[in-house]
Amino acid sequence: MKVKLDYIWLDGTKPEPNLRSKVKVIDLEKDKIQLSDCPEWSFDGSSTKQAEGNFSDCLLKPVKMYKSPFQATFHTYFVLCEVLDADGNPHESNKRSLIEKEDSDIWFGFEQEYTLIKKGRPLGFPKSGFPEGQGKYYCGVGDARVYGRDFVNAHLDACLSMGLNITGINAEVMPGQWEFQVLGKGKMEASDDLWMARYLLELMSEGYGVEIELHPKPMEGDWNGSGLHCNFSDSRMRTNGDKEYFESIFRTFEKRHKEHLSVYGSDNEKRLSGNHETQAIDKFSTGVGDRGASIRIPPTTIKEWKGYLEDRRPASNADPYEIVQIVSESLEIAKNEEMVEETA
Repeated sequence: MKVKLDYIWLDGTKPEPNLRSKVKVIDLEKDKIQLSDCPEWSFDGSSTKQAEGNFSDCLLKPVKMYKSPFQATFHTYFVLCEVLDADGNPHESNKRSLIEKEDSDIWFGFEQEYTLIKKGRPLGFPKSGFPEGQGKYYCGVGDARVYGRDFVNAHLDACLSMGLNITGINAEVMPGQWEFQVLGKGKMEASDDLWMARYLLELMSEGYGVEIELHPKPMEGDWNGSGLHCNFSDSRMRTNGDKEYFESIFRTFEKRHKEHLSVYGSDNEKRLSGNHETQAIDKFSTGVGDRGASIRIPPTTIKEWKGYLEDRRPASNADPYEIVQIVSESLEIAKNEEMVEETA
């Protein structure tokens, strides 16, 4: 049978990569396709900022396959790929390859905020001037409060049809601003699903005549920015009721504040102002139920010191592969520091 494979990868654009894709058609001599049936495929890296023109071949290595939610006459699959250089080594832009192995002990829940743009303005903004100030739009209902719900609902349905672990959506604080949540029990699972959900946003925007804006401060002034809040936990956090471990995590994250921010997205200083539900970029704080803190401690977590934490610092344009890596590193450092303190 004929099978269409939509190969999807991240390019070499800096500071954050863009999504790219191209379609390969293969003949399959069996009834069911597997990832191993998807061959490596070359592309022109000089056109994606991943190679020079005189030696431009890069390779796409399939790493995960998803059933397309948009079925046509032929069987169609989305194939998430890592980028290799011409020698078959992970390309320097390939941040996924830095995750050496999956770790299902660590769970990540991403809250992806984004803004729907039309003719250079967020949906719900007039051609000139501004709409009524923030207050009525968050989780709003009604034509004067919500903009773009048809697109957002279609995106949610497509994500669920594809098997992504999307756990919810809501309208956000600024008109035209939305959020979806992704849960993954593992670093790769969470990050892969988030990138594929972003891919669906971009792909579907072509048919709805809107642009997807991931800039952390899409509108200057008295408007909320867009974040990629990262909820995280390991099995010890979820089950032990261990106040000392949580306090060790807070100390470690504070010590590594600048290291975290270095991979938490560009132009993040425009969002992390200390206003609009953020902590200032040069400060670190924790707080119970505090959306103006760097790390929000959910009230359910502090009851018995069991549960998860929310890192509110990542910007909406950040690369989840880099986020899960540094959060995992900091958790490991926190464990080791606590062991040293107990020994002392």
